[in-house]
Amino acid sequence: MSADTQTLDRDAVNAYLREHLPGFEGLTGVTKFQGGQSNPTFLLETPAHNYVLRRKPPGVLLKSAHAVDREYRVQSALADTDVPVARMHLLCEDDDVIGSAFYIMDHVPGRNFNQPSMEGVSVADRGRIIDDMNRVLAALHEVDIHAVGLDDFGPAGNYFERQVGRWSKQYKASETEDIPAMNQLMQALVDQRPEDDGQRTLVHGDYRLDNLIFDAEKPECRAVLDWELSTIGHPFADLAAVIMQWQMPAGAEGRGMGGLDRAALGLPSDEDFIAAYCKRRGLNGIDHFGYYLAFNFFRMAAIIQGVLKRALDGNASNPERAMKVGRYVPVFAQHGVDALER
Repeated sequence: MSADTQTLDRDAVNAYLREHLPGFEGLTGVTKFQGGQSNPTFLLETPAHNYVLRRKPPGVLLKSAHAVDREYRVQSALADTDVPVARMHLLCEDDDVIGSAFYIMDHVPGRNFNQPSMEGVSVADRGRIIDDMNRVLAALHEVDIHAVGLDDFGPAGNYFERQVGRWSKQYKASETEDIPAMNQLMQALVDQRPEDDGQRTLVHGDYRLDNLIFDAEKPECRAVLDWELSTIGHPFADLAAVIMQWQMPAGAEGRGMGGLDRAALGLPSDEDFIAAYCKRRGLNGIDHFGYYLAFNFFRMAAIIQGVLKRALDGNASNPERAMKVGRYVPVFAQHGVDALER
């Protein structure tokens, strides 16, 4: 059994998969993916087929965090829909095998873009890639949650009320210093919440370009990854998450479009992306978008506060990067306050 987030007990994984995964021929290689801060993820190579193992990190975890069982369930449910996902193989909830629960899915080869500037991609294909990102997001929100067996994947009631309450508690549980903008934002999200419009769809919870795998040659999405925050909720939270990410600085850390000449790069404006989404879903427009945007800044601030706390406690998947992103908590909080004021 291994409690190290950087390595796996290869012998334990090998033995378990030989017993439980049909067609498994034995490991020839194990490599940890370095991206991400949440659930440690590993490429498993075999003679004929490559898999991905995604596990909970070890140690004391916040309630409801790192829910690999939910990730496995939602991706299994989406297998025959218009939302591209990796094929799921098995879920192991026995902590004694490698030290925490994990699941096995297919490895989906293709291109992953860490930044929307997409270096090396043609101007025309950049636009097509972002448009396919838009198509998949609209398709996700059109999934019939009853038909795929996910109607109980999230509680009923006002999604934003529930989420603001949940992430406020998560933030307080991992708070390391007093941040006035974060306190202001949490209160404003309670005071200014719009009335519930009745939309209840599957939401990804962290929908952004670097969580998508695209075909190696064509501008087509082959898989949406990282479903840890997925639930039944309000679709505009996902849409606003995309716009939130794009308002970040361009570059490896911000991974946004701040400062980029979007037109020259073939990238859409925020308004064009929102309009394309609305057209695909048959919507006339979106009211209160500033609130949905502020909510996403708030949630991201709470998430990276948790990443920082895990780093300080010695449980981060990538400690150095965790300390770096932790500095952005006040920045995200202030962006949230600004979004509400706009």
